[in-house]
Amino acid sequence: MIRSLRVTRPRYWWVIAAVGITTVLIATLTPLQQARAAGGGAGGYPVATYNGLSQAQRANLLSMASDTWKFYNADIDPATNLPMDNLTLAGGSATPTTYGRYTSAADIGVYLWAVVSARDLGLVSEQQAQARIQATLTEVSHLQRYDGFLYQWYDTTNGDVLSNPGQADCPAGAAPAFNNCFFVSNVDNGWYASGLIVVREAMPELAGLANSLIAPMNFGIFYDDRAETQCNTNPAIPGNQPTGQMFGGYYVGLPPYSGNNYTEYYHNGALYSDPRISAYIGMGLRQMPGNVWWRSWRELPPKAPFADCQATDPDFSWQGQWPMGGNWQTYTDPQSGQKFEVWEGHYTYPGTNLTFIPTYGGGMFEAMMPNIVVPETSWGTRSFGLADTRTVQVQIKYATQQLGYKVWGMSPSSTADDTGDYNAYGVEGLAFPYYGVGADASHPNERLAQCQNPACDAENVVTPYASFIALDTAPQQAYANIEALRSDYQGLYGPVGFFDAVDPVTGAVGQRDLELDQSMIMASLDNALNNRAIQRDFARDPVAWAAHTYLSMETMSIAG
Repeated sequence: MIRSLRVTRPRYWWVIAAVGITTVLIATLTPLQQARAAGGGAGGYPVATYNGLSQAQRANLLSMASDTWKFYNADIDPATNLPMDNLTLAGGSATPTTYGRYTSAADIGVYLWAVVSARDLGLVSEQQAQARIQATLTEVSHLQRYDGFLYQWYDTTNGDVLSNPGQADCPAGAAPAFNNCFFVSNVDNGWYASGLIVVREAMPELAGLANSLIAPMNFGIFYDDRAETQCNTNPAIPGNQPTGQMFGGYYVGLPPYSGNNYTEYYHNGALYSDPRISAYIGMGLRQMPGNVWWRSWRELPPKAPFADCQATDPDFSWQGQWPMGGNWQTYTDPQSGQKFEVWEGHYTYPGTNLTFIPTYGGGMFEAMMPNIVVPETSWGTRSFGLADTRTVQVQIKYATQQLGYKVWGMSPSSTADDTGDYNAYGVEGLAFPYYGVGADASHPNERLAQCQNPACDAENVVTPYASFIALDTAPQQAYANIEALRSDYQGLYGPVGFFDAVDPVTGAVGQRDLELDQSMIMASLDNALNNRAIQRDFARDPVAWAAHTYLSMETMSIAG
């Protein structure tokens, strides 16, 4: 999970860590911007044309983008030019009442998306956008980093590494320890790198600066390259590890293969979650092999279909749906020629034939945030692009039909109050039967997420950003939901666009805006109004070969 505040990481590797007016606008853009908006640009892989909205809808969304962009006028700490994690405008205030004066690699990366998007949408000039990004990246170049990677948290008032939000800056010269002073996150640095990639393609004048920050980063440190077996795990390695997958992060000075350090590490085992951005980039930079794609799990799998795996592979019968439909499928890696057995399973929405790929907590950003940058809906029409579409269908069906809500879009967000709390909301299917470990065909688990009782979170908060990231896959339904959120819930739309959270029953609003969530809105609007501009930036970059190759060659069981 991006927003985890844990000081240490789980001890168990199977914990899954847990997004008319347009014509006038385009006429004001530079030739490069016009080419991007029209789908032009030299090189790269093709991205499907987006035309899912009417002119009136586009004009309304552009107005929302203009309001959302106002968030960034207050969010950038003048002391360092770093984006702050969040702002609160409690009690109907027109200006922030509380500032989250800390930031992360993910916050910085998605802020870069937001500035490029504002430039594309005509909300700032080319020169203003360049100045903003240059100021932030110059500061980043002076931050304490590990081989180019950013640590978990930074104090935006001085740029120092921060132990945790609300706690002290990390002491200089301290011995390595399993805490955030020494932790570099795999997924957060994936989002940071994605921002640098977007910048170097969208703003060639800043490519040198972006490249200098990417150059020292080697995503190989997050890859478990120890010996693999034909089973889901390797019992010969202490902890029965799922080798070939990515670690959730890296503790500087405390590598995972030394002594008992592995007990402080976990694997990002679920590929249908936000850490796959790091797989796209790590493979694209040729710092990870294709193994990471095939060895990671689409769903938590049954025991591998070999006799020697039955006693050692983990028992995932506790997960949301068990037994699940699907099959083992053999793929040949296009780089190494090695063959892999991959469990292509799926969940099925109870009482229907709607099949889908679950995330751990049923949230939308875990499933769909990568599609903001990587053109999954264009390249993965039988794999993750299709899974993104099915995720939206499940969200709509469950929230509106099963829970009776007027709106949908449950995903990790602020709580629907002004406490400043955060929760991993999602469509977990708590209304459906769950029998726990050992469920069988006569008493199947029928939940909609992988989480295990009582670890599943509540289903009583909707977050607006979820609708914006759904514009790519379900434009009309997403637009209608955005309009319903704005019209039906008083106070949810504020001075800087939507607030982060609403209780769909009581109408209570969390008057807080998160850098991450506002930036997902900005980039999603750029994609929707400028023909997938952010996706096209990524598609032109040299790293895109891996995402295009692997998304295109896989056929998941949900494809029929």
